[in-house]
Amino acid sequence: MTGSYETIVEKLQAIEEDLRDLAYDRLRESADSPELLKEERRLTQARRAIEKAIRVLSAGDRTEFDTD
Repeated sequence: MTGSYETIVEKLQAIEEDLRDLAYDRLRESADSPELLKEERRLTQARRAIEKAIRVLSAGDRTEFDTD
């Protein structure tokens, strides 16, 4: 992985972890609040987008060096 991508991926991984934690917190708190459940869904959607970005950036480096 190139240095610039590696740094970005590390930052995205930290953001993904933060979003996961927030989503779990909202899910636990949402028993009596539809608004918190909506927020949890938005956080989960954002986390999945970040996960996809991580995969895309990481996959680019793997295919770049494949010799098959």
